[in-house]
Amino acid sequence: MSDLERPSSFPKEPGNISGGTPRSNTGHRILKVGLVLLVAVLLLMGVLWLTKRKPVTEIYQHSASAKLPPTAPWTFAVSGDSRNCGDVVVPTIAADVSKHAPQFYWHLGDFRFIALVDEDMQCGPVHEPQRPSYQYEWKDMQALLTHEKREWKKVQEQLAYEKHAWEDFTQNQVRAFDGNKIPVFLGIGNHEMILHRDHEDFIRAFKDRLNPDTQLAETGKINTYYHWTVGGVDFINLDNAGAGVNLKKTNLAFDSGQLKWFQDQLARDGNNADVTTVVVGMHAALPYSISFSHSMNESKEGTDRGTKAYQALWDWQVQTHKHAYVLASHSHYYMENIFNTPHWKGKGEVLPGWIVGSAGAHRNPLPVPGPDTPGWKNAKDARTNVYGYLLGTVNPEGRSDGSIKFEFHEVKLEVVPSDLAARFQPGFVAWCFQKNTDCADSDQHCEKSTQASYNYPAGIAALQCR
Repeated sequence: MSDLERPSSFPKEPGNISGGTPRSNTGHRILKVGLVLLVAVLLLMGVLWLTKRKPVTEIYQHSASAKLPPTAPWTFAVSGDSRNCGDVVVPTIAADVSKHAPQFYWHLGDFRFIALVDEDMQCGPVHEPQRPSYQYEWKDMQALLTHEKREWKKVQEQLAYEKHAWEDFTQNQVRAFDGNKIPVFLGIGNHEMILHRDHEDFIRAFKDRLNPDTQLAETGKINTYYHWTVGGVDFINLDNAGAGVNLKKTNLAFDSGQLKWFQDQLARDGNNADVTTVVVGMHAALPYSISFSHSMNESKEGTDRGTKAYQALWDWQVQTHKHAYVLASHSHYYMENIFNTPHWKGKGEVLPGWIVGSAGAHRNPLPVPGPDTPGWKNAKDARTNVYGYLLGTVNPEGRSDGSIKFEFHEVKLEVVPSDLAARFQPGFVAWCFQKNTDCADSDQHCEKSTQASYNYPAGIAALQCR
């Protein structure tokens, strides 16, 4: 462009300011190209830096509508209750489950004890060196669990521990699956709600593992109950951890809004030809299971709303002729066919159900017959004093109808990775497998009525790891 054609407001080329020789067009183009390349390099370096710094929890997100061949077999893994010894057990599960190439791992809640310092955090100073020391009144468990009755100083200590405990769970349990790029979905347990009045802290801490994109697209907000769909199977994670809207802290129940959402989601799945199966998971088992005394039956609201959810799922299965399965933890053992009880069997409405609270928590005796439960012998399989996970295989053994075969995979002391064991004080890993229990060593069918109760607080206090 000549000076005659250049608008008066358009600056002249630098070479003409003092009347010197104008810069050649070639030189000008070289300068522009150089600047563009420099900006591109800087942008690329910025992107690489941000990618490197991106939290691991945001990397391995599973699509809410992942596409798999509709008839091909594929797997997923589930367990819950990883407090106490979870930093030992969950990474061992992650190593073992990788052999099956699961689409994801689903944790059903109770990540850390919270009310007391987890034993693996006491005995693993290599990976957890900066936790403040706390002095607890072992004799007064109720005071530890009810923060209104505790001194403010202890409340502050507990809040600090809780924050650190969730960080420990993320670093030493959730991220154990990242090496094999196995996505992790999280449920919520009642121990997550200790010292909480609502679920906002939980959502802030773990939202990246709650399928947030789909939640925001469908409801405009993130809840602790949500769903995701893989290969024609809709996985529905429910929240009965307590402390919900209009619920008391001790009520393991669904609030009315969640119950309606669940019923609406079942309706959507019923009308969706691409969905052949529903798997419903939660922390505490739905009412009238074999684990009656440690389930949603613990409160009237839990019993009433849990029964409505069970009935809705049963009716959905009958009306749609699709498959339905129910998973829970909360009780620290493994059990199959948990709804084979007089209540549901008498109505002819026994849903296939499992309890798999075996990811590191202090293990419980199996329930014995009582006025409300037939006892563990009515289960198809029942084991305690074990750690492990439930492996679900969709379309097993040549089937192509969306049915699922569930198998319990136990993890034993001898399969704990050596580099993992080295992070803990000598003898602690063996303690987890041998002493973190109410039962005698290697007794997988101990019953509460025939076993002396384990002195749990004293047992923790006896650990000389710090």
